[in-house]
Amino acid sequence: MDHGEAACLREASLDYGRLRALDRIDLAVTRGEVLALLGPNGAGKSSAIALLTGRLRPSTGLARVFGHDPCEASVRRRMGVMLQSEGLPEMLKVGELVRQFSAYYPAPRALHDTLVLAGLEGLQGRRYEALSGGQQRRVQFALAICGRPPLLFVDEPSTGLDSDARRLLWTAVGAMRDEGTAVVLTTHYLEEADALADRIMLINQGRVVAQGTPQAIKLRAAGRRIRCRTTVDADVVASWPGVDSVAHVPSQTGVLEIACCAAEEVLRRLLALDSGLSSLEVGSGSLEQAVLSLTRGDPESGQEREAA
Repeated sequence: MDHGEAACLREASLDYGRLRALDRIDLAVTRGEVLALLGPNGAGKSSAIALLTGRLRPSTGLARVFGHDPCEASVRRRMGVMLQSEGLPEMLKVGELVRQFSAYYPAPRALHDTLVLAGLEGLQGRRYEALSGGQQRRVQFALAICGRPPLLFVDEPSTGLDSDARRLLWTAVGAMRDEGTAVVLTTHYLEEADALADRIMLINQGRVVAQGTPQAIKLRAAGRRIRCRTTVDADVVASWPGVDSVAHVPSQTGVLEIACCAAEEVLRRLLALDSGLSSLEVGSGSLEQAVLSLTRGDPESGQEREAA
């Protein structure tokens, strides 16, 4: 399997008049990898995808897909793109849409295979306009994958999907990654990024502020979560430096859950006050905590954190 670089941005900036949407960012995604771009609304995620898909050109810097300008027609035929909105012909049937888009690619999937991957079995003869919002979203995903592209962009893929359809899409993305497809994902569902991504790049105000595996980012940025049975009062623990929150675990008498950024110091204090401390568990925080922690920092510092 080829694990070479599929797409990259090098020192890329994007200006809309006087507004700088992206500020000299470096980004790369390789074959057989899911890269999740995360960040608050307006952070620059969609702008980065616009540069990589050739819909916009960088104001400064470089965008390359398989070593070429993403605006070239031959390069575009190697991409699959699922954006948040699509102006599709509403009168066409699902099967007609998939066949039409498949014709743009040199070696597309069989129609049946595409419908199965996208969870559209039984809907081949249904007009697009007659589908629910979630079903239309699945059609948009089918059109992005029908050409068996080596590079796939999925922008907020789970919008409008129920939990079963979301899991099916996750399975499909995982299968494509295993085939060697490079996948660039943007999502507000952090559970989705945690489940799918091999690597996360966090963008805030047009700059990359952190990148690494989901686990590395959770460990480094969000601190730790401690659970233990202790006689130390929760209000006392909450007053210690480095403690973000303390909560009693429901139905478990004397058990506290502590979110903190200095687990070793908190444990030292706990043991000093309660030699009988028990049921101790120490784990990483959530990805949501990590994202909030990193985007609360000073975006003007320009510093990127690498989570190894």
